[in-house]
Amino acid sequence: MHEQPLKEVTQLIHAIKVGLVEGSYNITNKTLDIFKYIIMSKSWQNADALMQIVRAQCRILQSALPQETVSSNIARRILKLTREEFDLLHAKVQHIADDSQASLSLHKLVTQTSESNVMSDYTVPQQGLREALLDHLQEVETELETSSENICVQAEEHIHSSEIILTLGHSRSVENFLKRAIKKRQSLTIIVAECAPACRGHNLAASLASEKNVEIIVIPDAAIFAMMSRVNKVIIGTHSVLANGGLRAACGAYTVALAAKHYSVPVIVLAPMYKLSPLHLCEQDAFNMVGCAEDVIPYDSIPAREAKVYSPMFDYVPPELITLFISNTGGHAPSYVYRLLTELYHPEDLEI
Repeated sequence: MHEQPLKEVTQLIHAIKVGLVEGSYNITNKTLDIFKYIIMSKSWQNADALMQIVRAQCRILQSALPQETVSSNIARRILKLTREEFDLLHAKVQHIADDSQASLSLHKLVTQTSESNVMSDYTVPQQGLREALLDHLQEVETELETSSENICVQAEEHIHSSEIILTLGHSRSVENFLKRAIKKRQSLTIIVAECAPACRGHNLAASLASEKNVEIIVIPDAAIFAMMSRVNKVIIGTHSVLANGGLRAACGAYTVALAAKHYSVPVIVLAPMYKLSPLHLCEQDAFNMVGCAEDVIPYDSIPAREAKVYSPMFDYVPPELITLFISNTGGHAPSYVYRLLTELYHPEDLEI
C-alpha cells in the first residue's frame, strides 16, 4: 500500500531541502513536533496503530532525506516510548487484577516470569496511553533544549589553561563548548582548520575572535598535519554517530583524526544523544553527498576541461581514531556506543 505523507511532513521536507531549516538540532525539534501532533490529533485506537503511522511517516522522511538520520532517530525513540508505556500501563492493570486474588499459588509464582516474557499484544486498546506519551515527549523536548548546555558544562573538565586546541569547520556544539572554555580558562590558543571548499571555519574563527584572552589561528586544510605536533587536543563536532562508534563528520575530519593518531593527540567528539544512529556504514545507501565542484575548480578554467571533480560533504571516521565522545549525559568511549543504543532504541525498531 502506498503511504501518504502528512502535510506537515511534506512541509518539513521542503523546508530542509531549500535551506529554511538547517542543523541537526532544528531538524530534530521539527520532527518531534510532527510526531507530537500525530500522537495528539491522529485517530489511532491502540499502540500498534500509532506505531504504524510513526513508521510510515518516518519511511517517507528517510527516503526524501537519507542523510538526515536524526529524524529516524527521534522516530525510534518514540516507538520505544510507546512500547514501554503500553507495557507499563498493561502491567498496572494486571497487577490490580492479581491483587484482587487472595494469594498467588505456587504454580503462579513459578510461571509468572515466563509469562511476563511473552510478546505484548499492541493491538489491545490501552487507557491513558496518549496522555502518558505526551508527558514523556515533554521530557524529550526538555532533554533536547538542555543538551547543548549539558555538553558545554563539561568544557572545564576537558580543557585547561594554556592549551592549544584544534578544531575543524563550524559546529554550533563546538562553538558553544569553546566559548565556555574561554570564559573559564586563561591563555587558550585555538587553531581552526577552514574546512574547504565551503570554508565554514572562518565563521567559527570570527565568532570566537570576539571573546577575550584567546588566540585564534585559521589554517588551510593542507596545514593540519604540520600543525598537529603542537596541539594538545582535537575537538570536533559530527553529523551523526554510527552503531560501531564511527562518525559521519564534515569532510576533512578523517584527515584531522589520522594526523592526531600519528601524534597521539586525543580526539574529542561532541555528540548529543539524538545524533546516535543504530546504523552501520554498509547499511546506508546514501552515506555521502556531493557538493558543487565549481567551488573546487571553476568551470571556465583549463583544468576543468580535462578533470573529473568530486566534492564530498562528509567523511567516515572509524572508531579507533576517536578517544572520547562527550554527550549531554557525560563522556563515553567509542566502544560504549552500542550500550547507549540499547538504552535509546528497541531492537525491533532498528529497521524502520
